[in-house]
Amino acid sequence: MTKRTSAKYKLDRRMGENIWGRAKSPVNRREYGPGQHGQRRKGKMSDFGLQLRAKQKLKGYYGDLTEKQFKRIYAEAARVKGDTGENLIGLLERRLDAVVYRAKFVPTVFAARQFVNHGHVTVNGQRVNIASYRVKEGDVIAVRDKSKQLAVVLEATQLAERDVPDYIEVDHSKMTATFVRAPGLSDVPYPVLMEPNLVIEYYAQN
Repeated sequence: MTKRTSAKYKLDRRMGENIWGRAKSPVNRREYGPGQHGQRRKGKMSDFGLQLRAKQKLKGYYGDLTEKQFKRIYAEAARVKGDTGENLIGLLERRLDAVVYRAKFVPTVFAARQFVNHGHVTVNGQRVNIASYRVKEGDVIAVRDKSKQLAVVLEATQLAERDVPDYIEVDHSKMTATFVRAPGLSDVPYPVLMEPNLVIEYYAQN
């Protein structure tokens, strides 16, 4: 299991948002933060607070990325030509675990990381068990034959909670997905507002 699994809904509560769009999220029942002071009225957040919150939300969304991993992805996004915020989203969505989740091979981001780590996925016919592996345009990601009947896979394909975005072409009858292109922010079906521009500001100032 990932280290975030037991506490993943604490992030929802702390942010006050259902960041994965899951029906089980406690935010659906109570929108105040966790702990005994969670119901106190929140004051106006500082610019730093808004930037930090945006970073925590985006980083948390992708499962259990460490600060070191996330900062490295930001640094790469800043080096590439173009809008750094858009580049950051594109790099995050090219992670193999993110593609497995988007393709609806598994029900959650956390399950995607575990699914890849346990060797259930191939890229262009080669088994890859590194969740952070970066897919390229045209790569074909597939669930291995012996893994297609796993309960987690069967559950995911029947989920009505989310749709497969158009930058990934999926054939659920064969359990294959083709990564068509790196997406921009507006292409990604986040259940809540993500603000990569604030993440960029956070790292630029800290």
